[in-house]
Amino acid sequence: MTRPVPSPETVAREGLVICIDKPLNWTSADVVRKIRFRLQRYWRIKKLKVGHTGTLDPLATGLLLICVGKATRLTDKFQAQDKEYVANITFGATTPSFDLEHEINATYPWEHITKEGLEIKLKEFLGEQLQLPPVYSAKVIDGTRAYEFARQGLETPQMKKNLINIHALNIVEYVPPCLTLHITCSKGTYIRAIARDLGKAMGSGAYLSSLRRSASGPYRADEAIGIEEFENIFK
Repeated sequence: MTRPVPSPETVAREGLVICIDKPLNWTSADVVRKIRFRLQRYWRIKKLKVGHTGTLDPLATGLLLICVGKATRLTDKFQAQDKEYVANITFGATTPSFDLEHEINATYPWEHITKEGLEIKLKEFLGEQLQLPPVYSAKVIDGTRAYEFARQGLETPQMKKNLINIHALNIVEYVPPCLTLHITCSKGTYIRAIARDLGKAMGSGAYLSSLRRSASGPYRADEAIGIEEFENIFK
């Protein structure tokens, strides 16, 4: 977005990709709606295709690629790219959603978990594997998002495992009971599921206490713009 603001004709002809640093507590759909409304008003047009290239949970922040106009045809290409995250995982407890959307529902011992033990166990999480998505997820089951079943207290149909590939899991910091991980993984990877499974693997429980997407393919969060900056560009 350092280039001159494109015209609607240019976007219609070439498309536009906007790198947004998604704020905390915004859904990905919130960002799409905000951008569509702002651009339609700025360009004084009634219809505009706008979409994102991979859902970020409301409690996650970081890079969200927004495709506008003809660029929406590239959504599948962008979604297929590897992602990078910085995740904070807290041991010793779980929540129904395995993040902070819900309150803690169980506690576990965590004092036995060491950095050395984590480094050994994390190696077992690398590579291609089948991962069970969290019940509270955007996974579509028979046309309905899984979280819609869960939030209504309905029994969630059997979840199918996703084939994923975890390329790297590097410990940034471990201050018991909190672990900070830098993760590089394929599309479709649920970081909350990594927290859930790592907790079990370490003989404890765990949940995702914060998450930031730092990169998607060649695009990086430190090059993205915030919502306020976007609004200032398209006044």
